Amino acid sequence: MVEDALDDIDEPERNSRRANPMDVHVGGRVRMRRMLLGMSQEKLGEQLGLTFQQVQKYEKGVNRIGASRLFELAKVLGVPVQFFYDEAPSGASGSPAHGFAERPSDTYVVDFLGTREGLELNKAFSRISDPKVRKAICDLVKALAGEES
Repeated sequence: MVEDALDDIDEPERNSRRANPMDVHVGGRVRMRRMLLGMSQEKLGEQLGLTFQQVQKYEKGVNRIGASRLFELAKVLGVPVQFFYDEAPSGASGSPAHGFAERPSDTYVVDFLGTREGLELNKAFSRISDPKVRKAICDLVKALAGEES
């Protein structure tokens, strides 16, 4: 009886309110794609027959996205279903899944593009056609960040 109680202490609670790392990842990919398209949560919700609050919960990973809903999201957002799993954590450790020959990718790029500032900066930068100006901007940002060229 005491051993059973100790086992319960060591085992994490299955129905806890913490978001699953995979659900958080998939939700983050939904958010990133929605923002890249310039779509509001309300507009996405309308196209899926959801409220913007439900979209928020999906994006935060609080609510798990079922297979049929994920398929609908892929169609509305114009990406293959696999897009939502790219660079996904491989298990409880939260580390990305990699094959023997693959190097871990730099997830900071995805994290950066998932922010409003990152998205705005990326869109504005891509509209600059002069390569010298683009290089000068990169040099400026590196200098501001304290990184040498």
